[in-house]
Amino acid sequence: MQVKKLPILFSIFVIAVVCCFTFRVNAQIPETANLLTTIIDDMKPFHEGIPHGVPPSYDWASRPRIGMGDNPEGSRAMIAWGQLYEAAEGNPAWNTRVEIKNIKAYMLSKQDGKWHLLQSSKGVEGAAFREDFANNTNQVTDVRYEQDGSISVKAGNGYNFHFWCETGRASIAPDDVDGIFTTAQARLKVDNIQTRDDRAKARYLLSMSGDYWPDLTAKWQERPKIVDIAIGKFKYVTKEWQAFNMTTLSPTEIIENPPPI
Repeated sequence: MQVKKLPILFSIFVIAVVCCFTFRVNAQIPETANLLTTIIDDMKPFHEGIPHGVPPSYDWASRPRIGMGDNPEGSRAMIAWGQLYEAAEGNPAWNTRVEIKNIKAYMLSKQDGKWHLLQSSKGVEGAAFREDFANNTNQVTDVRYEQDGSISVKAGNGYNFHFWCETGRASIAPDDVDGIFTTAQARLKVDNIQTRDDRAKARYLLSMSGDYWPDLTAKWQERPKIVDIAIGKFKYVTKEWQAFNMTTLSPTEIIENPPPI
């Protein structure tokens, strides 16, 4: 009987080692790859597609651009945000949603030369705004809360989905801002799994951005003092998780000061 136990014990040992090794390997595989080259490219012209309903006169209609950049002008708060649009050529997919998660904001400090995490939330908050943001007109949209903590939405019929970090604004020291980096992840998701998967036809575009606010309690009515930091490239959302980024740093500065990705 003792001789027969050895193969069994050896098998248990092998299974334990393999499981442990697999866990270690899987733990090192990121959910979504984000690369320095992706961050750099997300601030290069032009957008992959034109967002529907955005007037051509808007300076971000066709390309990413820097707003206030690293110059908060006394602002003591910021918030990461993004926007989801149908593409200008139209979106024939009726059974496709866009899943969004892991919105984050980082600040590069002048004082210590390090990146500091300002905001991070698995899900996002948001609403459907007029595509041209005229009069700040917005309405509640169909938000679905997914099992992993993310949300999924649709956009269209003259409205985008404007979203932001659900943790609210973050404090900053205006004289310590040497760079800002915001990021989020998105992918296409089937709306109703009981019907046809039409994700191959979907034409959704997403971009990341951020705003400087006077402080943590400022009201929207103080709009002249609320300014955008920068607006990143609009990219087509695909079936696979993809990172969408905005940064105020130049390509050289990003390489010299890589953010925590």
